[in-house]
This record gives sequence, C-alpha cells and structure tokens, in this order.
Amino acid sequence: MAAAALEVAHHWLGGRVETVVIKTSGDKVQDRPLADIGGKALWTKELDAALVKGETHASVHSMKDVETERPAALCLAAMLPRADVRDRLIGAESIEALKHGAKVGTSSPRRAAQLLRLRPDLEIVIFRGNLGTRLAKLEAGEVDATLLAAAGLERLGQGSIGVPIPIDVMLPAPGQGAIGIECRSDDHETLSQLGRVNDHQTSAAVRAERAFARALGGSCHSPVGAYAAIKANEVYLRVEILSEDGKDRIADEARFRVGDDTKAEALAKSMLANAPASIRRLFAAG
Repeated sequence: MAAAALEVAHHWLGGRVETVVIKTSGDKVQDRPLADIGGKALWTKELDAALVKGETHASVHSMKDVETERPAALCLAAMLPRADVRDRLIGAESIEALKHGAKVGTSSPRRAAQLLRLRPDLEIVIFRGNLGTRLAKLEAGEVDATLLAAAGLERLGQGSIGVPIPIDVMLPAPGQGAIGIECRSDDHETLSQLGRVNDHQTSAAVRAERAFARALGGSCHSPVGAYAAIKANEVYLRVEILSEDGKDRIADEARFRVGDDTKAEALAKSMLANAPASIRRLFAAG
C-alpha cells in the first residue's frame, strides 16, 4: 500500500519502490502476550535497525503497534488515509449475545478490560497468531469468540468477517486503523518524498491520540482507548483508561486546534490524577 501510494504520487513506474520484508520479534513469538516479552518494541526494533544502518529508506508500521516514544534519529514522516478504526467481534452477533461465561480470545489488555467492564462473566483467553491461526483456534472451539481490528481484516480481504463494535461501546487503541511511514530524521530527500503521501487529517488525529498515550506513560499492560476525529481544523478527542479487570474506568474528552497536542497531554495527566489506585498503578506517570 505504501509503495503503491508513493509510485502514484510521484508518477513513478510500478515496482520503482522496492519492498523489503523484515520478520520482527512480534511475528516470531506467538505463544505469549507481547507485554510479557518486550512490548511494542517487538514490532519495530528490527525495522529501526535496518533503517538506521541505511539498509532501507523507510519503515511501514501499523500505528497502534508503535511505541509512543521513538528514537530522535527517526521521524514519522507520513500516514496513509485511515481505515475503519473499530474492532470486529467474531463468533457472536454482539457482546450481549455471548453466552454466560463465554471464552473470548485476545492478547490485548484494552480489549480484555473493555469486555470485562461490559460483561464481567466472560473468561479472557490469551490469543495470539496471524488471522488464519486465530480463526482456526476459534473453529476448533478453543474460544467462543475473538476480537480483531476491522482495518487489518479489510487489508487481508476479510472485511466481512464478524460484526463491527461501535466506538461508543469500545474505543479503539491509539493509532488503530492507521499506517505510518517512518524514515531517518536527517534523510531530507526521503522526508520530502514521503510528504507527498501524507494524509493530514489522519496524521493530526493519530498524533493527538499518541500524545495522550505518551503522557500517560503506560506500557502494553495498560488498557487505553483513544479516538480523535478532525473537523474544520479542530480535534475532537475521546479517551478512556481502565483497570485490568474493567471494574474501574475513567473517560473524558477534549476539543482543541489541530497541532495543539499539549491539550491531549494535559487531559491524560488530569485523568490520572483523578483515577483510582487500580488504574494509576498501571501507568508510570501515575
């Protein structure tokens, strides 16, 4: 997608942009939650190394899997137009329709906390692997249902699987549905080339969501939901932080001018200050 966007924007012949496939630690380790073995850096460290060494000019990331603190030597130069930000439930018509005590497979602390807030009777089962692996586990009856990002399903040609969960029910992860392209901060030619494919609304929204998450100071263990919508140069940011069991939740929202992400940071700090201990202990800033 990123290569095709660049070729179209610059009127390059197809194939001009070479795609280098790098298998990350996040791809290789499938039997444990990422938070237990290194967090989101497992999706980025190999790509970062190739970029810094000059083996590649740019890295393409799913923004929900990118740490909010990035090396100064690297720059998030562009984001492609955002896809569907929602989660999709596979295995039932709705969260309410799940049978009492149903097993739901997910490795996401956010999804687990949000589900348990809505349905404390559910049993959360750690669930990792690619789409085929997860669907096979579901088919085999290891779980009754699972949740996956709608954007990822769409990009794999499986957008009709499951049912979408409204963001009023489950806020997405910061950056969900967005593809970011990163390059070296001193590579001015690549920075300029990537600028041609940057979707400004997506970039503004994701940067606001990431500013909120960064100010919280949490880890992969910290359940955080955030979604920013852009209207007329204004950001409308909706956020929530939860305890791991979903029993405690703090939700809020803010409106501010595009680019004024200090408002998102202030919102995060205010929410932490008013959060119960069950939530504060999950965030380094708390």
